[in-house]
Amino acid sequence: MSQRIPVRVLILAKFEPDGLDGPVAGEARHYYDAYCRGGEAYAVPGCGNPLYVKDGVALIVTGMGKINAAVTLTALLLDPRFDFSGAYFLGTGCAGSAAETTVMGDVVLVTATADYDLGHHADCREMEDPARPTWFVNTYSDGDVCCRLDPVLTEKVWQLVKDLRPRTTENTRAAMRRTFGEAPWALREPRVLRGTAVTGDNYWKGLYGHRNAVAIAETYGCPDPYAVSEMEDHALARVLFRFGLLHRFINIRGSVNMDVFMDGLTPEALWAPEHSKSITSAESGEATDLFPVAMENIFLVGRTVVDAVLSGIL
Repeated sequence: MSQRIPVRVLILAKFEPDGLDGPVAGEARHYYDAYCRGGEAYAVPGCGNPLYVKDGVALIVTGMGKINAAVTLTALLLDPRFDFSGAYFLGTGCAGSAAETTVMGDVVLVTATADYDLGHHADCREMEDPARPTWFVNTYSDGDVCCRLDPVLTEKVWQLVKDLRPRTTENTRAAMRRTFGEAPWALREPRVLRGTAVTGDNYWKGLYGHRNAVAIAETYGCPDPYAVSEMEDHALARVLFRFGLLHRFINIRGSVNMDVFMDGLTPEALWAPEHSKSITSAESGEATDLFPVAMENIFLVGRTVVDAVLSGIL
């Protein structure tokens, strides 16, 4: 067979709402424009989107959720056309901020991933103490539920990105003030942080889910506290672990919303079809101008990582 195509960095975005040429840039667009536009596009069996490759940089949109992420990355690693033996793997995408720890606009360098779904989940209405977390640990092996990213690599990346300054918007600042009052943590400017990403296949939100995520990160001894909620990263980490490549995984997440309800909204008001089309809130109206800024924030950090790989710094 012909020589395999070497990949120096594989960028794993999760969704692109309007495609790579649409009006709104999602998780992949800025990377595509900077590194892969004009390159080759490959159809890969098992992947729902093409793999774009140019000058050693590869980019794919995995699809949302753990199944899409795991199947896509596995299919890529098994495709004999590509050589990932010396590659770094950059997970990138948006996330929800952990209330009282992170704010909308933060970008988090992930130091560990944990699975939100594995374990026992209860309904608070059936709990003896409805105030406690509704998640209980099960006897899954530690590797199944928590992946600690390579501390040497994450420290190198941290030194490159820790002083970068993400942006926010005035609407987002106002939404944070309306919901959280004068709480100092909620009023600060966005930063680049280190933290744990808790991966759940469902788009959960609310105080009980927040408490569960905090408990999960603490129970599994993650090196940094729970910082962001998302839907794919633990699946990517588990695939790379199975292939002996976890030590080359770099993962960044940029916050676009909070993990608790804002502006006094209820689940029904936010999500029920009879209500959600008419409300204006941090989730569905006034603060949605953060999304394009957050995509730029993620790329600000991600570009630093990709350039460091290509220049040999990492």
